[in-house]
Amino acid sequence: MADSLASQIITAIGGPENVRSLTHCATRLRFELVDASKVDQNSLEHTQGVLGAVPQSGDRYQIVIGGGVATVYENIMHLPEMAGVGGASASGDGQKSNADVKAEARSKARGKVAWLDSFFEYLADSFRPILGVLLGASIIIALVNLLISLNVIPNDEASAGWVFVKAIWKGVFYFLPIMVAYNASKKLKVDPWLGGAIMAILMTPQFTGLMDAKTTACVENAALGTKSCTANIFGLPMALSDYSGNVFVPLFMAAVLALVYHGLKRIIPESVQLVFVPFFCMIIVGALTAFIIGPIGVWVGNGLGVGLAWMNTNAPFIFAIIIPMLYPFLVPLGLHWPLNALMLMNIQTLGYDFIQGPMGVWNFACFGATAGVLFLAVRDKDKDMRQTALGALAAGLLGGVSEPSLYGIHLRYKLIYKRMLVGCGLGGVVIAILGWLFPSVTAAGQTVHGVTTTAFAFTSLLTIPVFNQMWVYAVSIAVSFLTSFLLIITFDYRTPEQKAEVLARAAANQKTAVSSAEAKGVAPAAATATTTATATKPEAPAAAATTVVNAPVAGHVISLDETGDPVFASRALGEGVGIQPADSTVVAPVSGVLQTVAETGHAFGIKTDDGVEVLVHVGIDTVKMNGEGFDVKVKANEHVNAGDNLVVVDFDKVKEAGYSTTTLMTVLNTVAFASVTPKTGVDVKAGESVIDIQR
Repeated sequence: MADSLASQIITAIGGPENVRSLTHCATRLRFELVDASKVDQNSLEHTQGVLGAVPQSGDRYQIVIGGGVATVYENIMHLPEMAGVGGASASGDGQKSNADVKAEARSKARGKVAWLDSFFEYLADSFRPILGVLLGASIIIALVNLLISLNVIPNDEASAGWVFVKAIWKGVFYFLPIMVAYNASKKLKVDPWLGGAIMAILMTPQFTGLMDAKTTACVENAALGTKSCTANIFGLPMALSDYSGNVFVPLFMAAVLALVYHGLKRIIPESVQLVFVPFFCMIIVGALTAFIIGPIGVWVGNGLGVGLAWMNTNAPFIFAIIIPMLYPFLVPLGLHWPLNALMLMNIQTLGYDFIQGPMGVWNFACFGATAGVLFLAVRDKDKDMRQTALGALAAGLLGGVSEPSLYGIHLRYKLIYKRMLVGCGLGGVVIAILGWLFPSVTAAGQTVHGVTTTAFAFTSLLTIPVFNQMWVYAVSIAVSFLTSFLLIITFDYRTPEQKAEVLARAAANQKTAVSSAEAKGVAPAAATATTTATATKPEAPAAAATTVVNAPVAGHVISLDETGDPVFASRALGEGVGIQPADSTVVAPVSGVLQTVAETGHAFGIKTDDGVEVLVHVGIDTVKMNGEGFDVKVKANEHVNAGDNLVVVDFDKVKEAGYSTTTLMTVLNTVAFASVTPKTGVDVKAGESVIDIQR
């Protein structure tokens, strides 16, 4: 019986003894390892069920699973060999909890700006555990809005049924500060129940009732539509606010609580800490939160919300474009959490949020790129990529989750970002123009330029109904989706080598299938038709047939096996030769159209008029030189004649950079010919025959 996915992951990660701790978020397993160099990256990336394997700073490691990550996590933690290994909860014998081990390990794996890394980790871990309930609540809101728009149910907030439905999702956002306080406290190694209890003080009916007391002075904030009150508490003024849905106050409170909590544990005897540490924390931090931290948190949240609202009103084009253009870089680094906090804060203070509309543009540009990858995978019969892209697209369109696309595909193929950013930018322009021409009207009667929503929604197909000016939002995300999709299928997302490898593998699989069918006598007619079609595909008029491929550069010819490149040596890119160059000028080995010209100048793909596809790859791993030392003389889609200059290369720079200068050349569609025979072990000049083709 094959090993389970959980067992395969632990084996590839270096075994249970290499695991300090293990946690998971919405889509990823998060490992803290003893030694990250022990990870078998290649094995992980080719494990069925793994969408991506991403090394982090220090000994941190992430494995992208997708929506089933919780099940995989549980399966790993139930493996016999994982008993007592990182991730297990603390026991009464003083064993460190998962949070303790995780925090300690991460503190040893920081970059040059450790405090900034810690800050974003603090934000992420304060929100990450509650993403599920936020997503569930957002879908409920979307379905209710859809039913209202279709007149299936009345928009009657006075009815008992409506009040009940509203309470289902409203409870998540109303008590969000308590949830955030719990998670933030846990992140800082403080009793999380203590953090939640202190935050709950400000949300009790008794505390909120102070705003209606006769002795309380209140002032209306017309800009925000909120009420600020001041009460006299033991002779001291206390600013009162509605803390429901606020996220900044619990984040600030938990940070102060951590200082007080750990300070008290150092001075209070261990035998009585259970009673007196919570006692003093509730009094000290509770008072500080009510008098100082709470008002500061509200002020910060209101200030950021008003500032962004001003930008959205006065510079809508900048705002609507910069948000979707930034998100592709923020999400992989985990730096999008502050914006998520601001979205929640906007809903609390303004009654609506205007960031999620432009954010949806980025998400659908991301999903459009994934759809383009899926289209090409189906066309090119790339089974592995088809499965990866299909799962990532489903997670995106139905759940609004971009990580499977990012980690499973986009960050592996850097060309995707160039296509996707065009979709982000164009979608941003559309939402800016339409949002200005057709402004939203909030529940309070305010006119807002841009797409708004009253819910924290994961931007997916299911949550489109939660947006005000829904048609503007729908048009904008459609533009971003289709732009990225069309750019990917038009210009591809792979380098010439990556594309050629996929096509060669698919052709080889097809040839194997045909041979197997003929050997077994299964569907001989179909097999014969396929073989005939494959063999005759490159045929052209006999006079124009290409029978030789010339040397692209002067030098000594060697076999692909001697080049030191395992991909070329495997013949996955077709049969060919390697040339150890004796000159700096690389020329076209055949006449034809340049289907691909790498921006870095290291690779060229030429297709002759009669269908011979030739790849010229200058040096090994020279793509990492980013074009330095490569003077490219041609452009993609140009027609070149055999002997025309392609690129002039400073091979001394290539050697200094530590890369091989061996220039490789292969016939990509080798399987379409009767034979492709290289001539090796000879010295040649550029333009002399080095490969014979027989049809």
